[in-house]
Amino acid sequence: MKQLAIIGPTASGKSDLAIKIAQKINGYILSIDSLSIYKEIDIVSAKPSKDELSIVKHFGIDELYPDEYFSVDIFINLYKKVVDECKKDGKNLVIVGGTSFYLKSLLDGLSAIPNITDETKKRVDERLKNLDECYKTLYEADAAYMQKISPNDRYRIEKALLIYEASKITPTKWFEQNPPKPIIENLPIFNIAVDRDVLRQRIDARTQKMQKMGLIDEVCYLEQKYTRLPNSMAAIGIVEVLDFLDGKTTKDEMLSLIATHTAQLAKRQQTFNNGQFKEIISASLEELEEIIYKVI
Repeated sequence: MKQLAIIGPTASGKSDLAIKIAQKINGYILSIDSLSIYKEIDIVSAKPSKDELSIVKHFGIDELYPDEYFSVDIFINLYKKVVDECKKDGKNLVIVGGTSFYLKSLLDGLSAIPNITDETKKRVDERLKNLDECYKTLYEADAAYMQKISPNDRYRIEKALLIYEASKITPTKWFEQNPPKPIIENLPIFNIAVDRDVLRQRIDARTQKMQKMGLIDEVCYLEQKYTRLPNSMAAIGIVEVLDFLDGKTTKDEMLSLIATHTAQLAKRQQTFNNGQFKEIISASLEELEEIIYKVI
């Protein structure tokens, strides 16, 4: 089974290229996009259309509802399931998306967690009824680890407490003794290099297209169904529309802010991609397709 990754800033043409490559190499696609993972966030995430999704089987899209928790370890478990399915079906795998942090997690890996018995799980569940007390206990035992966790982050507090209860040592000591192991090795990574001015033009055009497709209606629906509390509701494109709905901006200002914030995100993505991956092959969108065929 062959695997490759296509990364690049938002609006650089990754999805279209991934579909072309997957068709050529008999592959499935795993999306690494922090918004496309959610059902019903379609326009804001610039998710591939239903027609595009039907061309090649996709994973990592429409996996969760917007109010469900998503994390790196959930993504890694998803990746493992996708690999199993590829092997079963005799398929290769194209990993594609703008949230390269998830790709980095596959290359770096995650630490193992201690064996957690049913008894430990029940004990932790009972203690979690007082989340503040759990946080305080963990902070006193391991301030270095807990200062990275919000006192309201029940998921991560539960994970830390399970490690603490099961191993009888602090999370910091546990991870020191159990360093992460790579999930995947020798993965060819292809990066779409794009001029900043060209990218900004694409972002502006995509923002206008999103508006015409019903961006405001989608955000209204999401707010009504899920409220503003889920982390997914703090995404670029949603926040600006909510401000518009609150009367803080005009529609033109809203669209301008979405484009500006998306361009800022694209810059951060480019910086991350260039700094976090040791060996990547970068080229323009037009050149990269032929390069990929030659390399794989």
